[in-house]
Amino acid sequence: MRTPIYLCLLLTCMLVSCTPTQEKHETDYTLYVNPFIGTDFTGNTYPGAQAPFGMVQLSPDNGLPGWDRISGYFYPDSTIAGFSHTHLSGTGAGDLYDISFMPVTLPYKEAEAPLGIHSKFSHEDESAYAGYYQVRLKDYNINVELTATERCGIQRYTFPEAQSAIFLNLKKAMNWDFTNDSYIEKIDSVTIQGYRFSDGWARDQHIYFRTRFSRPFEKMELDTTAIIKDNKRIGTAVIARFDFNTKEGEQILVNTAISGTSMDGAAKNLQAEVPENDFDKYLAETKANWNRQLSKIEVKGDNEDDKVNFYTALYHSMIAPTIYNDVDGTYYGPDKKVHQADGWVNYSTFSLWDTYRAAHPLFTYTEPERVNDMIKSFIAFYEQNGRLPVWNFYGSETDMMIGYHAVPVIVDAYLKGIGDFDAKKALDACIATANLDNYRGIGLYKELGYIPYNVTDHYNAENWSLSKTLEYAFDDYCIAEMAEKMGKQDIADEFYKRSQNYKNVYNPATSFMQPRDDKGTFIKDFKADDYTPHICESNGWQYFWSVQHDINGLIDLVGGKNRFAEKLDSMFTYHPAADDELPIFSTGMIGQYAHGNEPSHHVIYLYNKVGQPWKTQKRIRVLLDQWFRNDLMGVPGDEDGGGMSAFVVFSMMGFYPVTPGSPTYNIGSPVFSDVKIDLGGGNVFEIVADGASHDNKYVQSATLNGEELSGPWFDHSRITAGGVLSLKMGPKANKKWGIGNPPPSVGPMQK
Repeated sequence: MRTPIYLCLLLTCMLVSCTPTQEKHETDYTLYVNPFIGTDFTGNTYPGAQAPFGMVQLSPDNGLPGWDRISGYFYPDSTIAGFSHTHLSGTGAGDLYDISFMPVTLPYKEAEAPLGIHSKFSHEDESAYAGYYQVRLKDYNINVELTATERCGIQRYTFPEAQSAIFLNLKKAMNWDFTNDSYIEKIDSVTIQGYRFSDGWARDQHIYFRTRFSRPFEKMELDTTAIIKDNKRIGTAVIARFDFNTKEGEQILVNTAISGTSMDGAAKNLQAEVPENDFDKYLAETKANWNRQLSKIEVKGDNEDDKVNFYTALYHSMIAPTIYNDVDGTYYGPDKKVHQADGWVNYSTFSLWDTYRAAHPLFTYTEPERVNDMIKSFIAFYEQNGRLPVWNFYGSETDMMIGYHAVPVIVDAYLKGIGDFDAKKALDACIATANLDNYRGIGLYKELGYIPYNVTDHYNAENWSLSKTLEYAFDDYCIAEMAEKMGKQDIADEFYKRSQNYKNVYNPATSFMQPRDDKGTFIKDFKADDYTPHICESNGWQYFWSVQHDINGLIDLVGGKNRFAEKLDSMFTYHPAADDELPIFSTGMIGQYAHGNEPSHHVIYLYNKVGQPWKTQKRIRVLLDQWFRNDLMGVPGDEDGGGMSAFVVFSMMGFYPVTPGSPTYNIGSPVFSDVKIDLGGGNVFEIVADGASHDNKYVQSATLNGEELSGPWFDHSRITAGGVLSLKMGPKANKKWGIGNPPPSVGPMQK
């Protein structure tokens, strides 16, 4: 990573004069994106090339398995063993790495498995920005450049004078992935096609491809081996070698389209998106695409690192979900059949436990058309699979994580008036999913009002009973809100009642949410700072606050606002012992607050609710300064498919959706002096933070469209109509502002 180069490029771009008819300089937002942020420590990001929400994620693979390389790439490594077309951004899931090419000169370097054919590389010879990646393979003196369209990856290899070859490895599988079958065939002297079927986190994944080289290969060789599983041959593993005699500086393009449906589908995608052998053309198109996306939010400030952090986070929020249909609308469904999307785009790769909290609410401003299509994707998934997705990708339900969090995404869009999806079908899907008695403890949840910790859930190796109870209660609230809006009061009443189930796991003796058995007895020897199988990737401190839909009710449980505020203070000041063995997801720690995982994210804004908004402002800026930086370790936990990054985008702008599905936003501490959100149709919502700086983090006063804003919150409708939120910032806390008008509770008890 060479941050100074980024800044040089930025300055060059900003100093270039526009034509006389232009009133302002054009900004190349792609140069504010540093794809290397999060490639070390726990971020699990990848630096490769991708179009916004693209089906192709073309990125280098170090070639070794392991948690640190779960996205295929780990910055401290020194080897590259291929450039594959599919990756997951910081989800903690080790899968994909499909259709992997590797250029070499002869003789090539090959190590024992799992590394195989590889090359050394140096970060001094590596660079990246949004839509582009470059590296020099030291062992072969081959320069590799990558870019991508939505369904195609374009690679440009610059060779020395040598006997050279390009390998295509469909055999290799890393981490959770296992190759079931593969196939490669020659179409003509420059064109091949085939497929790779695999099992991993994505069950029975099908990837088809069509590849066109920019010049004929001189020879093609196939190395095939039988794939044996349970003492039976289930398929064939194929590695192809394509030979070339290259001249000094000769460039060969490798253009590859992928499809989930067929080799013909991949061929159509290639012809539609990359019909020419022109790397620079498609790079320019992808850069323009990213600039359209990133420019939807314009920020102004004096700190260049802040801008890099912001636009990299915005970029990461647009990596997933991913487009998952061919150019003709066909896609591979969870029922293992090919379906047709007519007039809409099918999406996959939904890390909903992570992304319902901030990423999807962000999309309602930046991507309303995509939100509409995502919900249509949910409905189609329900029709083909019998339930809404939990964590689906590549036509597969992984059954990972908890809740039925497609629900708040649907409800948020519906209440905001987004899209033309069938609301009745959507609500029916929500209700049906919430009533699957034999699925993930829902039957017991309905019967007992909580999920007991001593009953086995066959869908999860982990128990996570306490967390499920709290997450289900929130989702039930969202269903009630949609039903009430649609005039279905009986359904609304039923689910409002269910949304109060969080109270059933509150133990007044400990003042924490606590697991209970099927007899109603709270678990013994409970310690809130312990990480147990009953709490999902968190502890009792972190999950206590997961009642986003009824904060007033939670305040009442603990004994009022003062006690609630004291408990918040304790969370941020009660530090783990030095010798505590914390799990891998306990990162970004401030006391017991763990920003490295999503359940904590809204907690820092809850001071607004108890008349102490200055503490939210202070802690937000400490968090952003300490854990989100323009360096390799600038993501304090799994990036989680945009979940982590969306928090950064919202918080740097100065507000946050504490309760997804509700129309209320909490004000924090904006980093930038000016933020403009382009809502389309000529509407712009602007946040002006007069005097905002590293030191001036406290709100002194606020107006919304010229009217005094006495509380640290505002309504969604005030955004969509356009307008200006004006904040006066200062270096000292104004403990009088925002205390008399806290954000309204959205729980059913307030109706």
